[in-house]
Amino acid sequence: MTKQIAGNYFEDFALGQEIRHATPRTVTAGDAALYMALYGSRFAMQSSDEAARHLGYARAPMDDMLAFHVVFGKTVPDISLNAIANLGYAGGVFARPVYPGDTLSTVSTVIGLRENSNRKTGTVYVRSVGTNQDGKTVLDYVRWAMVRKRDPESPAPEPHVPDLPEAVAPADLGLPPGVDFSAYDTQLSGQPHLFQDYEVGERIDHVDGFTIEEAEHQMATRLYQNTARVHFNQHVEKEGRFGRRIVYGGHIISIARALSFNGLGNAIAVAAINGGRHINPSFAGDTIYAWSEVLGKHEIPGRRDVGALRLRTVATKDRACADFPLEGPDGKVDPAVVLDLDYTVLMPCRV
Repeated sequence: MTKQIAGNYFEDFALGQEIRHATPRTVTAGDAALYMALYGSRFAMQSSDEAARHLGYARAPMDDMLAFHVVFGKTVPDISLNAIANLGYAGGVFARPVYPGDTLSTVSTVIGLRENSNRKTGTVYVRSVGTNQDGKTVLDYVRWAMVRKRDPESPAPEPHVPDLPEAVAPADLGLPPGVDFSAYDTQLSGQPHLFQDYEVGERIDHVDGFTIEEAEHQMATRLYQNTARVHFNQHVEKEGRFGRRIVYGGHIISIARALSFNGLGNAIAVAAINGGRHINPSFAGDTIYAWSEVLGKHEIPGRRDVGALRLRTVATKDRACADFPLEGPDGKVDPAVVLDLDYTVLMPCRV
């Protein structure tokens, strides 16, 4: 009887199946410091206990994307260990802050299945919910991945593709109780622009570039206990599609979020992930740039101190973003584009 875990293949999933993922993870101030060392994020609320307490937080919360990666990482051994690609995200709500000392666990439910035309793979849709030690939800999101079949001849279930929201409604965003952003001081970020200063359709080139190092992207992925082989095992991957390890897509998300500080320095929290695609793979040695477009501005019911900006952030590799690359005249995505992420941030209002 074998004892090693080979991960689930497409045939192993069933609609409505609930999976309780292993290894609850207590996050610490050390995780926050290592995350900052990996990405150089400078957002004030995640950098300063005093700044956070001034607004009503218990202390500096963990970076929202660090919480996302930890919750995501729990799911990999069960959902995507045999995946070819993680295809997209939808309906992600950051329900409450995560603080050092919180213990995060994840449960996933299979909400969609569809065999692909080659019969060698299928797409698995899951809703994953991350909770803290009190059983309270910190993150609720949907993702879908292309997963290998164990046997191409095995029968496929009836296809079911879930209806997914285009975006998270402002009324459904999670705002920390007791937090008042009217006391926010723009000197914390060194940037003066608040909610009223952004216009729908406005584009921002974040200017700076970030070169991916081999050791750093592997360290980051280990930090999240993401066990996907494609990120670590060069002995195997040298025979694969690309001949080398690929970078975890979440690493690119965190780089893009950190780069967005230049132009969106007062986007103090990620409130929702509306959708997103990892378009092309990234590798060690690539230099990541990013630009953002304001897709929407939304007042939050009952709040005058903070608003919600819906953003599209596009990350590229080895291509600066002064001309906002995405699609060429032929309608095809620029080959330098690696990430197209639609998400919502909270930004203080001028009151």
